[in-house]
Order: sequence, then structure tokens, then C-alpha cells
Amino acid sequence: MNRISKITRLLEKEYGTPEFDSYKNPLDELILTILSQNTTWQNCRAAFDSLKKSFEGWSEVARADTRRIATVIKCGGLSNVKARRIKKLLNELYRARKSFNLRFLGQMKDTEALEYLSSFKGVGPKTAACVLLFSLRRPVLPVDTHILRVSKRIGLIEENVDLVKAHRLLGSLVPKNREEVLSFHINMIQHGRQVCRARGPRCEDCVVRSTCDYWKEQLSRPSERAHL
Repeated sequence: MNRISKITRLLEKEYGTPEFDSYKNPLDELILTILSQNTTWQNCRAAFDSLKKSFEGWSEVARADTRRIATVIKCGGLSNVKARRIKKLLNELYRARKSFNLRFLGQMKDTEALEYLSSFKGVGPKTAACVLLFSLRRPVLPVDTHILRVSKRIGLIEENVDLVKAHRLLGSLVPKNREEVLSFHINMIQHGRQVCRARGPRCEDCVVRSTCDYWKEQLSRPSERAHL
């Protein structure tokens, strides 16, 4: 068992084994993930549900005034920015494909689909990877700030690695199994929120400390051991 798989199993014992439960329509998933940026999951879902209830399909959203879209998704935060991005994305998609549908991504290789999605303004590597993982069920790992921080602290990647490079590096380390990718993604985020926090990591409660470089470094410091 490699190190990533060991970490995944330890996290599953602590937080459970996640299962796929999301929107299967790739365009729905893309809009949902855009709405999730810089807000909580509850606010994101509320904004998405409000958007779906207020408009009869994505074609109507594409034709709507940006201010109306922003009002509808206000509960999701950054509504003006997200409204502009969603409207522009929908119109660009229709001009290129003559439809409001991203199911053709299923015929593309992972790298091609990621490149296509990333061509839209406001769609970064995490958002694109979320569409592939949650909608197309591809073993593609989305990396958010929690996963980035925890991975650096554990020692899976170097401290100077940015988000873009982290997608490539961590994606190559996680076994190409969609269930394992999902589990690592969900539980690393949970672990980063609850235990391996940005400030004041709770190392004494960490289930992966046996394989964590940061923990080993703390133990090697005599002045620190008395407090651990």
C-alpha cells in the first residue's frame, strides 16, 4: 500500500467512506462549482437551487439581465462576479456548440476536457476537475486550499508548490480509481477543516500523524515534545 492509499484508509476510518451524490449533468455541475467559490456549501446549494427555480433552463439564464441573475444568486456571495461569469460562459458555450450541453466532454480524454473547461473565464483547475470527478465520474482530483495545505504539511508535496502544480503532482500520486480519488478529496477537506487547520493544527487528534512529516519534525524538537 502506497503512502496516499494509507492516508486515504486512515481518513476513512475517521470520517467514513464518501459516496458519489451530486448532479450528473456536467453543465449543472460546472455552474454549481462556480457558485461554490469563496462560500460555504450551504450557501452554494441555496444559490444553485434559487437559480434553477427562477429560470426555465440555462437558455433563459443566458438571455437574462446580469443584475437579475446576481439578485437570484445573492445568497451565494460574490453574486455580481459570479453572475457575469455564468452568463458569459453560457453564451460562449452556445456560440461554440449551438446548445447548452456539456455531455460531449464524456467523449474527450481527461486532459482535453480539463483544457476545454479551463478555457472559460473563472474556471480554474479545481472547478474543471470537480466537473470531471463529480459529474463524469473520472478519477481526476480537485485540489482546494485545504488539500493543498494538508498535503504540504504531511509532506506529500513541497512547500513551494502552487495550486496549479499541485493538481498535477497529487493527481499523479492518487491511484487512478474514482472511488479512492473521491475519498481522498472529500476527507482531506474535512480533515483540513477540523484537525489540520491553517492555524493551530490539532496534531494530538490527527489520525495520519504516523505518516506526517510535520508531526515527526515536532517530535524531533526537545523543546516541543513536552507540549505534545
